[in-house]
Amino acid sequence: MLLFWPLVIPFLIAVACLLCHRSGAAQRGLSLLGALVLLAVAARILARVIVSGPFAEQAGGWAAPFGITMVADGLSATMVLLVGIVAVVTTVFGFTDVTKAETRAGHHPLTNALLAGLCGAFLTGDIFNMYVWFEVMLISSFGLLVIGGGPAALDGAMKYAGLNLIATVAFISGVGLLYGTTGALNMADLHQRLQGRGGETAILVSAAFLIFAFGSKAALFPAFFWLPASYHTPSFTSSALFAALLTKVGVYSLIRVFTLVFPIEDTAIQTTLLWGAALTMIVGAFGALAQDSPRRVLNFTIISSIGYMILGLALHTPLAMLGAVYSLFQDVIVKANLYLAAGAAARLAGAESFGRTGGLWRAHPWFAALFLLPALSLAGVPPFAGFWGKLILVRATLEIGAGALTALILVVGLLTLFAIARVWSELFWKPAREASSPTRLPATVWAILLLLAGLVTWIGLEAGPFIDAAAGVAAGLVDPAAYIAAVLGGPR
Repeated sequence: MLLFWPLVIPFLIAVACLLCHRSGAAQRGLSLLGALVLLAVAARILARVIVSGPFAEQAGGWAAPFGITMVADGLSATMVLLVGIVAVVTTVFGFTDVTKAETRAGHHPLTNALLAGLCGAFLTGDIFNMYVWFEVMLISSFGLLVIGGGPAALDGAMKYAGLNLIATVAFISGVGLLYGTTGALNMADLHQRLQGRGGETAILVSAAFLIFAFGSKAALFPAFFWLPASYHTPSFTSSALFAALLTKVGVYSLIRVFTLVFPIEDTAIQTTLLWGAALTMIVGAFGALAQDSPRRVLNFTIISSIGYMILGLALHTPLAMLGAVYSLFQDVIVKANLYLAAGAAARLAGAESFGRTGGLWRAHPWFAALFLLPALSLAGVPPFAGFWGKLILVRATLEIGAGALTALILVVGLLTLFAIARVWSELFWKPAREASSPTRLPATVWAILLLLAGLVTWIGLEAGPFIDAAAGVAAGLVDPAAYIAAVLGGPR
């Protein structure tokens, strides 16, 4: 039962960390061991998908569509691999970032529960089961937000939890309507049962509920306000984990459900997603320009990046889907890199606010270079990874004659470049406001930043194989026959 191990491993580590709650060293060691094993299992799953295509496993031996199905295809297997990578790098970074108080408050059990929820959401083939994993993520992420303490953390956590509770009601309402209308919850089965029924009122209302639920998790306009209020409040380790993966669950769910379950071409669903994506890009870009610390700027760049991905889904052409998938994959690594680099910068500067930073280029030139690489990728500067995703989406909009969307992509990219240039100026170029004692980064932090910067650079400079891989994933989304056959049986 290979597909169940990404769920079992983090839960076992979470329980073990609870049993070792008095020893921070034991919890750190267990978390690293669990992350490494999770990464190895994820690599094994992806290797099997590459060799033999999508495959499914059934809980308890109950055949689909009646049992709980776990499915791995190119999209879900890659996302689980990225969970493993981010788990390893954030765990190692957290050795010197997560405080003793946060460790005692449950950082490691909560983080591992969150990893289990992420893997469950990516691998499930059942839409109600997806709801269950969303709840696991909500509880664990809320805990990670509040254990740092302070009014800002509590305020951000309440906004986060409040909107997500409303989204939970929308999610279960949409699932209930689907089940009442079709009698099915398995997503491959729903694909077959909804053929030719996309215009029915109950189906459209269900789709609207699910767009709101998934859009809230992804910080899609207008349900984005919780993210800039919360993602800068926990430890940098938790911020990086959230930024890299938590919002991507919403994007993944939108892509999965609105390619596999609901037909969206030439429907109100497509129009809704298109407007939501465009407004999300605009809000994220302008919001990033008005912030006063690196993490607050990065919070809004998450929002604009989500807009790019959903734009590719909304356009729904093969090239646009390729742009969405490639942007999703590379953005996980870029965001993890930048949030951890922002944590290192705060340590070196002794502060996070722009009003108290500066001078890092002169004092720490090698660190400045490591920060610059993912920053250029986020801004879409060639030949870094972020550039190729934007280029693919530009080509997709030109292919269908949507000049306004082409202009939007380019303008938002330029505004993001301005926002990142301001971060660079405030942290590195401007003189330091006050003299500070020399600070060194731990070797583990240097190792993580070097690894992530190297990955970002490699993905950009050797983009061809990664784009080809993303193209294969996108093709499987446009034509989900192999996914359905893996779940329900039949010819691929």
